[in-house]
Amino acid sequence: MSTALVWFRRDLRLEDQPALAAALAAGHRVVPVYVHAPEEDGDWTPGAASRWWLHHSLQALSGELERRGSRLIVRRGPTLPTLLDLARESGATAVHWNRLYEPASIARDSVVKAGLRSAGLAADSHNGHLLFEPWQVETGSGGPYKVFTPFWRNCAARLDALPLPQAAPARLAAVPATIASTPIESLGLLPRIRWDDGLRSHWSPGAAGALRQLGTFVDETIAGYAKSRDVPASPGTSRLSPHLHFGELSPRQALAAARSASLATRSGTQQGADSFIRELGWREFAHHLLYHFPATTDLPLDRRFERLDWQPPGEPLRAWQQGRTGLPIVDAGMRELWHTGWMHNRVRMIVASLLTKNLFLHWRHGARWFWDTLVDADLASNTLGWQWTAGCGADAAPYYRIFNPVLQGERFDPGGDYVRRWIPELAHLPASDIHAPWAAKPAVLAAAGVTLGDSYPRPIVDLKESRDAALARFAALKA
Repeated sequence: MSTALVWFRRDLRLEDQPALAAALAAGHRVVPVYVHAPEEDGDWTPGAASRWWLHHSLQALSGELERRGSRLIVRRGPTLPTLLDLARESGATAVHWNRLYEPASIARDSVVKAGLRSAGLAADSHNGHLLFEPWQVETGSGGPYKVFTPFWRNCAARLDALPLPQAAPARLAAVPATIASTPIESLGLLPRIRWDDGLRSHWSPGAAGALRQLGTFVDETIAGYAKSRDVPASPGTSRLSPHLHFGELSPRQALAAARSASLATRSGTQQGADSFIRELGWREFAHHLLYHFPATTDLPLDRRFERLDWQPPGEPLRAWQQGRTGLPIVDAGMRELWHTGWMHNRVRMIVASLLTKNLFLHWRHGARWFWDTLVDADLASNTLGWQWTAGCGADAAPYYRIFNPVLQGERFDPGGDYVRRWIPELAHLPASDIHAPWAAKPAVLAAAGVTLGDSYPRPIVDLKESRDAALARFAALKA
């Protein structure tokens, strides 16, 4: 029997795994491989939260393989010589992997594919990360989309033609004991100072955790998803983004589960499922944009924004990062992020708007902070989200759309439950004052034990003045 390497990256699952399925369909004995080469990610090496997740996800994948009679071979890079060494050690004649779409990944994979083929190995890549390849979805003129609605209309018309998710193999051939593997612990992915208690209490990395979360979402949340997804105090979102990013769950699995749920008779399920599937579409759109416009990780898609004179980073940026801006829903979001490695999507837009439009700090500062602290830090989605809020990306929020954190808090956290959870020093304020404590009467503050400037900071920016200044700056771009 011939042997093939299956090179795992951010596809850390055995179910609906196209690279693994292709190797098995060709009759190969499979040697599962993970090559640790963060330096090959260019300027976007995984942040601390992502490294934490990766450690636990690799451990989970290793356990899944061992239960099927195989094992994960872990090596340190660089990738091409490592794969060539493993091919010689195992006698492999082929290498299979699933494609990634970040600029550095595309460049690396092109070199790897050429090098493997030059050495006489079959080298085949597959789509295990998206519903549709970025080059498969084109405008009528044959170019890439820059607006989401027509992009998703094109994709949605093809959903019925997608293949169903494939089951995981029940058994895999044993990997010869002569092939050595580096312990996952030796990769140094976990923090030396253990700040990760909050992550461990909120997340279960690995394919099994992904399927449990998918089941919980479909059974308990999807029926009300269309409305509850905007309420940060409720468990109204899917919380599947890190599982999708690391490939513990495929988008086809998520799509199939949502479509099955939409057949249920529960009120609202169809609307909730459609809303969730549309969010999968935004994930597709983000990768479509990154593939076609790779410079947008650092440069605005709307090049007029290069003319803006952003404020230099300093204390306002640190206050934003640490959740002490004096604007409660912003600070609640930033503290949720630090503690759990995640932030509610509505709140992500609010904190990003404050940074880029009220504080007038470059969106790259926010993108980099999210990159280091989010467990679902995804270069495509991170780039799309920050450029959308800053107003300089594809299908972006108009420059005059500036989220008022007080009004947003009153609308989406009307009882103040979200703020109270993450800012306990404001817990005793009434709902009428919790989103703007600086406007509360002194007696109300005293009764709640709040001393502005001491127990909780005063706002670091005047919302109206900074909004007017931002509008003037952005309006100048139209000239």
